[in-house]
Amino acid sequence: MAVADTEPLPFVLSFTDLTYSVKNNRRHSDSKRSSLSPSDAPSSTAKDAKTKVLLDSVSGEARDGEILADDLLFPMLTVEETLNFSAEFRLPCSLSSSKKKARVQTLIDQLGLRSSAKTIIGDEGHRGVSGGERRRVSIGIDIIHNPIVLFLDEPTSGLDSTSTFMVVKVLQRIAKSGSIVVMTVHQPSSRILGLLDRLIFLSRGQTVYYGPPEALPSFFSAFGRPMPENENWTEFALDVIRDLEGSPGGTTALVEFNRSTRGVPATTTRHVTNLSLKDAISASISRGKLVSGSATFANPFWMEIGTLTKRSATNMRRMPELFLIRLGAVLVTGFILATIFWRLESSPKGVQERLGFFVFAVSTIFYTCADAVPVFLLERYIFMRETAHNAYRRSSYVLSNVIVAVPSLVFLSVAFALITFFAVGLAGGVKGFLYFFLIILASFWAGISFVTFLSGVVSHVMLGYTVVVPILAYFLLFSGFFINRDRIPPYWIWFHYISLVKYPYEAVLQNEFGSTTKCFVSGSQIFDNTPLGNLSPTMKEGLLKGLSASLGVNITGSTCVTRGTDILRQQGITDLSKWDCLWITVAWGFLFRILFYFALLLGSKNKR
Repeated sequence: MAVADTEPLPFVLSFTDLTYSVKNNRRHSDSKRSSLSPSDAPSSTAKDAKTKVLLDSVSGEARDGEILADDLLFPMLTVEETLNFSAEFRLPCSLSSSKKKARVQTLIDQLGLRSSAKTIIGDEGHRGVSGGERRRVSIGIDIIHNPIVLFLDEPTSGLDSTSTFMVVKVLQRIAKSGSIVVMTVHQPSSRILGLLDRLIFLSRGQTVYYGPPEALPSFFSAFGRPMPENENWTEFALDVIRDLEGSPGGTTALVEFNRSTRGVPATTTRHVTNLSLKDAISASISRGKLVSGSATFANPFWMEIGTLTKRSATNMRRMPELFLIRLGAVLVTGFILATIFWRLESSPKGVQERLGFFVFAVSTIFYTCADAVPVFLLERYIFMRETAHNAYRRSSYVLSNVIVAVPSLVFLSVAFALITFFAVGLAGGVKGFLYFFLIILASFWAGISFVTFLSGVVSHVMLGYTVVVPILAYFLLFSGFFINRDRIPPYWIWFHYISLVKYPYEAVLQNEFGSTTKCFVSGSQIFDNTPLGNLSPTMKEGLLKGLSASLGVNITGSTCVTRGTDILRQQGITDLSKWDCLWITVAWGFLFRILFYFALLLGSKNKR
């Protein structure tokens, strides 16, 4: 980076013999190699067989004021809100709120977005800004902090000619304001070409032209390929390059000709003095550039959490259908369960029905959480872009995700508990209801956290569902309902203890059957659900007398044979108290949030 002596602080981005290669998949490279001409085939060395050179000794420079030639946004935020949140993330906390807002308003005018400032970004289901405006918002996010150098990868792809021109015009204004803009663009029109200051044409990773656009005709004329009159310059240049690429000698002659005519790199007509990076940044600040003095985060931890929470809450509030769908599923499920299991009896049949109600209720809660799979996956690339720029810490993102999720989980838990607890006739009164609500809330918390963690590991929505659904089925299988713990084979017992369904299921059973006084099976009911259940009361009384004589215990029709604690022992629930089960369920949720953080730390990096 250099600065001139006589003119105020001109910045220059220069690169000399820039080479970039990537690892090549041998299977794919073998299939492609047969289609290459002999002159283009890679060398037979082991190194070349495993790598592919994308840039091969590319040199050039770009100055401030010059242009050298996926829009991932929250759909329900307006243009102004999107840029405001970007300012909160990227600009240092030392700047006042008024200065940040002023920077956003200036940028809106610079980007030509004043008429659409209050319009939402939009998506497939919500009408918003146009494609060109959306692209300009994306550019605005990256220049909110007024950077010295701006790199853009195909900023005009997918846009019509008018939108393309508008985007490049905006980039020209950004460059003229004192930034260096470097972008890749395929087949620019003549209108676009007139906005660019310098061009680099690449073929097989090598530079075949470097210079101003207006020098293209004379360059190709000197090379022996004169450009016809009224021909589009870039189309002609690309046609020549493609023609040479298909020839035996390839583009070697054009590469060498470019080197001989331009030099490496092109010389500058101004005397420059080298500055250290620190001094260059200090100079940029003196020009009004909003550049942080370090590569750390611009804001403290708590401010990041607040901004992230506000942004997510705003986006969610404007998309209520996501919450309403989940609420509808909970209400419908609760209503069905309440009407099917209405006022269960304290009898052997009632006990079995209670067990069925509990396992279905708990498992439904976890399956309802599966709809959280797309939530992070839809934000994944926004998260990757923002954290690559040190906009915020990954830990801040995880905690804000929790803060935004908890209120909806509380609402869903209250709704489900109110619908089912009293309608089914569960035990415990007010205390029993409060505990039932808490374990439902803990189940939602653990389930959402588990699904969120998996969404941080997998990369596609369908893959996420493919993984989540069977794992939840395995959790249900090993919960203890279908087979008691004592009957599970030793080599599978570990799955019983990591089952998320096990602990809430045991918790609600203990909340229901934990009383030592409530009777669930009396002497007259021990014949229920057996062939003897259809006998007359007189015959049942006679059988009880005979049984009493055999056992030496007086058993009458009103004698309590099975209490709640007996049912718990029959189900193998003897190790943990209901409060232990509650805290373990909550702990599972925290564990998965921690694992989600590490998944973000290790698996969502911008590796380039």
